[in-house]
Amino acid sequence: MSRYCLDTSAYIHFLRGDPETVAVIDGASWVGFPVIALGELHTGFSLSGQHTADQARLRDFLAHPVVEPIHVDPEVARQYGQIVAELRTAGTPLPPNHIWIAACAARTSGVVLTHNAHFTRIARVGCVVLGSSGKVPRSARWRGQE
Repeated sequence: MSRYCLDTSAYIHFLRGDPETVAVIDGASWVGFPVIALGELHTGFSLSGQHTADQARLRDFLAHPVVEPIHVDPEVARQYGQIVAELRTAGTPLPPNHIWIAACAARTSGVVLTHNAHFTRIARVGCVVLGSSGKVPRSARWRGQE
């Protein structure tokens, strides 16, 4: 069973039709979408000239039965605090929104799906870093795909 927690970059690559990203998301049994990533997207929508079209595509994506928004709750906040402490102790800070996304993944037992390699610095959550190779990374393979 593949459970992914989307980073903003993964959704943007999905929207652009990146074959690798589309294959992984299409094969997922559950896709969590942190409200933090939604906020980042809405910021971009507000700054772009295609605000209405972008929002409609996002609405359609969120309406898919396997997609679920992930809200910040006390457990996500606890995970966030622990991740920040771990990163500071290790001397490897990350942008706060990325830590919130990782905390959402930890809370839901999801794996962060991203195009940003720095998520690998967060030991508490798994991540699949997609690239431009055109191949699905072994860690992202799902049942029946070789």
